[in-house]
Parts: sequence; structure tokens; C-alpha cells
Amino acid sequence: MIEVKNLIKSFEDKIVLKDISMVFDAGKTNLIIGRSGSGKTVLMKNLIGLTTPDSGKILYNNRNLTAMGKKELKLLRREMGMLFQGSALFDSMTVLENVIFPLTMFTKDSYKERYTRAMFCLERVNLKDAEHLYPAEISGGMMKRAGIARAIALNPKYLFCDEPNSGLDPKTALIIDDLISDITKEYRMTTVINTHDMNSVMNIGEKIVFIKQGEKAWEGTKDEIMYTNNPDLNDFVFASDLFKKVRDVGNSVEQEG
Repeated sequence: MIEVKNLIKSFEDKIVLKDISMVFDAGKTNLIIGRSGSGKTVLMKNLIGLTTPDSGKILYNNRNLTAMGKKELKLLRREMGMLFQGSALFDSMTVLENVIFPLTMFTKDSYKERYTRAMFCLERVNLKDAEHLYPAEISGGMMKRAGIARAIALNPKYLFCDEPNSGLDPKTALIIDDLISDITKEYRMTTVINTHDMNSVMNIGEKIVFIKQGEKAWEGTKDEIMYTNNPDLNDFVFASDLFKKVRDVGNSVEQEG
């Protein structure tokens, strides 16, 4: 579990995160949604310790990240996995070498142990036969799966995903969503996902936090989001005609019942 308490972050004279508090549950996919520039990415950077907040606390099972020194922070990062928006694979490394990389950085395991773990992770994301290929030789969806394999290589307690479906076609995006959801449950990780993809929200969103202009404007479940009275969230959710139709169908079913 991750608890965020009264988090404030500013850059120069602009306050980007305004007294945000929330809880991300273990074993669930926790989604942060909001328009571009709402503060989602800044929030995630604070969560993983890449940016230091002006005030507030970020508690990892009661361990305060904001009060940690370099040694403690390094130990905590050993428990984190990160899937970056562009996958961020090293072009000069094969898929296998990319997955082995965090094991080399953070463990003293032998090469045989690292290789075995990396191959297990690649098999878990159905990329076992791509181990020898370079990022330029695989598709965008395969790159995302390789990124997930690398993110789970250290068997993390916490998984962070920044726009995991960015640049993917709908079918591949669904595969990535399902993979992240399955891995979250399988390893009982605390998974936090930044996204503006409503398909992801309705597919795997167990807990959803809506950020508007640096403030937490709403939180709830994917079932509750369809019937919220929050006007800003409605504008975000029902920007697509598809979700308007889904809501209207749901209302009709309830009235007939």
C-alpha cells in the first residue's frame, strides 16, 4: 500500500500539485486519470522519488519516502518496477539484455541466476522467442511487453506504468492492459498507472483517481465513474460518444428493471 498525505509540489511560482492525499491499494490496479498538464506525471515522479515534493508525505507501508536518505531510497527502489511511456529499452541491448539490466544493477546474483530470472519474465509476457532481438527489430506491443518483463525482473512490490498504451492499436492495448492486471493480481503488487485511455479505465481500473489542475477532484471505481455527478469528470469521461452510449444503455436497463 502507498499513502500520499497532503502532497504539495511547485516549480518556481507555479503550484503543480495542490495538497493531494490518496491511498493506492495493494493487489489492485490504481489508475490516475486526467487531461494533459493536470499533474499526473509530476505526481508519479514524486511517487518514485525522481522529484522531491515541497511538503507532504509518501508512505510505502509506513516508510516515508520523503524523509529517506540515498541508501534507504536505493533499497526502496529495489522494490519498484517502472514501465515508461516509450518503453525506454536500451537500443544497443537485446531484449534479454534489457531485462537482465536491473538484475545486474541491484543484485549480486550470478549470471546464470540473472539469466534464469530474465527468461522466466520473458516467458511470462510471451516473449521467450524474442530474447535475441533488438528493440528496433520488434513491434511496439512487443516493446511494451519487454518493458513489463524488465519492470518485474526484481519481483517488485510496487509497479508504476506511465501511459502504457501510448502509441498502441486498440487490440494490442487490450493485451497490455490484461497483462498488467494479471501480473498485479498474481504477485499482489501495488500497481499505479497514469493514463488518459478510458478503455483502460473500464477494462482494468479497480481504483481510479481523477486529477484536475493539480488537485484530486474525484476518486472511486470504474462502476461509479459512469454515474458520477462531477461535471469535470463527466467532461473527461464522456468526451467519447462510445461512453455516452454505454451510460445511456445502462440507464435504460435500470429503468426497465
